[in-house]
Amino acid sequence: MSQITNLPATAETEEILEVIHADGAVILKDVLDPTTTDAVLSEIRPYMEATSNGADDFSGRLTTRTGGLVARSAMCRELIVNPTILAATKAFLDPYCVRFQLHLGQIIRLRPGQPEQLIHRDRWAWGKYLKGVEPQFNTIWALSEFSADNGATQVVPGSVDWPDDRHAEAHEICQAIMDPGSALLYTGSVFHGGGANHSNQDRIGMNITYSLGWLRQEENQYLSCPPELARELTPQMQDLLGLSLIHI
Repeated sequence: MSQITNLPATAETEEILEVIHADGAVILKDVLDPTTTDAVLSEIRPYMEATSNGADDFSGRLTTRTGGLVARSAMCRELIVNPTILAATKAFLDPYCVRFQLHLGQIIRLRPGQPEQLIHRDRWAWGKYLKGVEPQFNTIWALSEFSADNGATQVVPGSVDWPDDRHAEAHEICQAIMDPGSALLYTGSVFHGGGANHSNQDRIGMNITYSLGWLRQEENQYLSCPPELARELTPQMQDLLGLSLIHI
């Protein structure tokens, strides 16, 4: 049975990237303390509760996906610019771009009874045309416990070089078992998917994804963050939204 490597939150960028390049995924343990995790959940919960379930099997008919996190949550903005995550993102994406951007930010809640998601690659957001390029670097922050019972994300370590039509065998799939406050880091090329929630509790995670600055974002940050808020954000956040000049 495959396993996902766990590293401490204090891990250096080089150590994180060594695992990422080999396996396509790594877990950083206890990046957030319980107080911060609870504060993030408290801030975003009203928006999450107002979000409808998905309309198809892939999105999850018992899953809610709440976007617009930059505009809605100051706590989420802090996580988006987490120095450890951004350093790993920059190191991973630098060979393919001048700058990277925020591609997507959403709270994913798997309700009880949600079946497992189809195993897939996130890079398929742009079809299967990009070759020889890693288009994105992804994170899922555990805002609740991620367990085998409640739908912890399924990951296929070492699958980054597989052909697109390769199907994972059961023994090649593992789950990102995490305590609240830990984070799964993974590439757009690793095969993965949401697990099945057999519990009686919601599984809640925050999916923050970064992509090459020359690609179209899955969530249009220019539209999801109003100008009156965007102009008050830090230069770092404005740059991640794509609201800055590129100096070559």
